[in-house]
Amino acid sequence: MENNYNFDVVKLHLKFNQRTTSTPHKFQTRFDCSKFNSFPTRIETQRGMCLRVNKKWECYEIDNEKIKDLVSKYEINELLARILVNKNIIEKDEINVFMNPTRKDFHDPFLMPDMEIAINRLLKAIKEKQKIMIYGDYDADGITSTTVLKSFLEERGMDVSTYIPNRLNEGYGLNKDAIKKIYDDGFRLMITVDCGITGIDEVEYANSLGMETIITDHHEPAESLPNAIAVVDAKRKDNTYPFNQLAGVGVVLKVIQALSIRLGLEEKEYLKYLDIVCIGTISDIVPLVDENRVIAKLGLKLVAQTRNVGLKALMDIAGFKNIDSGAVSFGIAPRINACGRMGNEKLALDLFLCKDRNEARNLATKLNEYNIERQAIEKQMYDEAAKIIEENEKDKACIIVGKEGWHHGIIGIVSSKVTEMYFKPSILICFDGDEGKGSGRSIPGFDLHEALMNCGKHLKKFGGHAMAVGVTVDKSEFDEFKKELEEYAKKCDIDKIVPIINVDSELSLKDINVEAVKSLSALEPYGEANKMPLFLFRNLKINSIRSLSEGKHLKLSLKDDNYMVDAIGFNMGELTEKYLLDDRVDVVGSLDINSYGGNESVQIVLKDIRKSY
Repeated sequence: MENNYNFDVVKLHLKFNQRTTSTPHKFQTRFDCSKFNSFPTRIETQRGMCLRVNKKWECYEIDNEKIKDLVSKYEINELLARILVNKNIIEKDEINVFMNPTRKDFHDPFLMPDMEIAINRLLKAIKEKQKIMIYGDYDADGITSTTVLKSFLEERGMDVSTYIPNRLNEGYGLNKDAIKKIYDDGFRLMITVDCGITGIDEVEYANSLGMETIITDHHEPAESLPNAIAVVDAKRKDNTYPFNQLAGVGVVLKVIQALSIRLGLEEKEYLKYLDIVCIGTISDIVPLVDENRVIAKLGLKLVAQTRNVGLKALMDIAGFKNIDSGAVSFGIAPRINACGRMGNEKLALDLFLCKDRNEARNLATKLNEYNIERQAIEKQMYDEAAKIIEENEKDKACIIVGKEGWHHGIIGIVSSKVTEMYFKPSILICFDGDEGKGSGRSIPGFDLHEALMNCGKHLKKFGGHAMAVGVTVDKSEFDEFKKELEEYAKKCDIDKIVPIINVDSELSLKDINVEAVKSLSALEPYGEANKMPLFLFRNLKINSIRSLSEGKHLKLSLKDDNYMVDAIGFNMGELTEKYLLDDRVDVVGSLDINSYGGNESVQIVLKDIRKSY
């Protein structure tokens, strides 16, 4: 396909714009020095690899008056009040909606652009029993979007089919070959979900064939909109809908909500899909605020008791005991996405649409197997990339490596891991004969797309945004491209960019107890724009220290006067060689409840640690 070289990046580009359109309170003040105290840390290395990169801790200055006001007015504890003040959630109505959202907190769907037009066309299709094709995407958002819309329309007696493009052969979004096939199969109405907003040429082609298109999407449009009969997207410049951060499946929810209203259906007819909508919303890393928080908070309750046999089978095989946003992000979403990455996108859709428990169990098993295969390929690719980096690239300002035979569907994940490990921009290239295609990821403070604009003369194609790019390069031009980008990165003083950990509050051990930490659960579900709170504790004495899981993890007992707390640092086991008993340390981490032997105690889950000075 014409744009296959960067289909990963098209999605990332659109999602990046979507995430940053509305900035949450916390990040509005991130670079305002008057709002933060900063605590820099130092670079630590182990076996030549940068395991503890230089980080800066940025902590809010606490507004004690607002905190006291919340504690006295609303009878909440001080720890929870601190976080709400940081989020600028201080009015009673705001607190109620944030902590206890209800279905009444959904906005009027008809405020969304072209919703009235789209619904009128769908009502006509229902009345005339027209066939409808849903054109979705291969990721979790696209799969859940397709599932919800198809299921709802079929319950209205409609003949509905689906088309999910192959990630490896077709890439992201609409393509003309697929549109021609859909038309030849007798469809005259196509609805896109989680895609379509940039498909100007493709929609025009559909029009030329005599096929109408309704676009439902949540990505940024280009300067012009596709010439569809309706374009339902709150990112449109003429949008008046009060929230424009919905995932693709969230937009689909608004469509079926609007249809339910016009058809005179009970609310339960669309609300019953909140479990699937919740999965897609959390998976797509949209900000979990406003309607997305309502979807996630209410949806997770339905997920725990879902009637969707496919989702139930997938949860069973993922093995998470607690059904929260973490279970979705790390258990459900990777298994759905693995199908698309491995070129078997329809398998996940079949799982969510199936009605038979045995079939669901078999399909869930296959999804799990694809995820295991994806993990194995990812590990192999990462190990191969790390070997190349350690031998030749680790001192470079920008890491650029290429190899024959790497997997196109997984290269972006590996690039992300390389960037995370070394805190440097990275571009990984999959060579196939004389041509290479790849993905790149950057670090905050270095615009990778701008870098390519300045030194991309050796590239055939590239696209993306500041934090993620896709490239196509001839093998004969690879070394020159690599040299030019490396020189550009050096001139930008990239080695002076420091990662930042945003700390919600500085505490002492006497400030925390089991009841206070449990109260933080009211802030869940955590996700984009609603991160798990991080706390700073200073000058704690190490009372005990050891490693767990054959040296992989770090286990500490920390003391401050007469107060003690356990701490665990996942993947920090090598630090047992650095710290000794009675050392004084500063730590940043989240707070958790450790239940063992029927007893509950507070535990710090470490994000970072340094010696006190």
